Amino acid sequence: MTSFLVMIIGLGFAATWYFGSSLILYIAIAFSLLMNITSYWFSDRIVLGMSGAKPASREEYFDLWNAVENLSITAGLPMPKVYVIEEEVPNAFATGRNKEKATVAVTTGLLKILDKSELEGVIAHELAHIQNNDILLQTVVVVLVGFVTLLSDFFLRFAFFGGGGDRGGQAKLIGIVIGITLAILAPLVAVVIQLAISRKREFMADASGALLTRYPEGLAGALEKIGGYAGEMKRANHATAHLYISNPFGSEHKGKKKKSFVNRMFSTHPPIEDRIRALLE
Repeated sequence: MTSFLVMIIGLGFAATWYFGSSLILYIAIAFSLLMNITSYWFSDRIVLGMSGAKPASREEYFDLWNAVENLSITAGLPMPKVYVIEEEVPNAFATGRNKEKATVAVTTGLLKILDKSELEGVIAHELAHIQNNDILLQTVVVVLVGFVTLLSDFFLRFAFFGGGGDRGGQAKLIGIVIGITLAILAPLVAVVIQLAISRKREFMADASGALLTRYPEGLAGALEKIGGYAGEMKRANHATAHLYISNPFGSEHKGKKKKSFVNRMFSTHPPIEDRIRALLE
């Protein structure tokens, strides 16, 4: 969050120097502070909106609701809100800024293919992220990383199509330089995510979830089915990919076509085979 603040203020300072208006710097400071506040207080709602998640009722999703409620009691956690995503690809994530404001979301595709013990394994994994205090960092970076990508797109569009007034040529050149810089920065931010949200957190959540259910085979079976699904989520997004229990862009599991370089770069998940092996061992 501090790095984001410094970067936006730095861009504002550069724009102020070029255009000769201190107002730009004040706007950059205010905007960077606003984005940090938004990422902390409202990022979970943004994530749920980006994923198309809807609240799940106990009547309609009885098994899911009971699994979340029972495992929350077992884990000693307040029961998180339960959401469902209308999506055939099996997946799930947890979000929120703390244990009291947590949410667990699963896709309808996940509910269709998992049996009771496998569903409990997935829910236990997500509750482990809540219990291990992973969800705040995971959720905040969605807003900040997503905004870096938007900035890159904005500056490139400005450079090529936006004009620039009396100093059009120079403004376009600066826009191109800033846009390309941010275009390079965006995947580097993804690497930072991989460092900040270490893949070890997924192994930790798997282990903690297995301890919660006392049945590691349940989560292992769920990961096998999730990894064996060939599709890509309709709302797959690089900014939110790290939240899910499995990569929403698809897996290289069981001989599927190799993922693109960009998707591999943005992958924050260890191979499903390694996770299954760790659970079964």
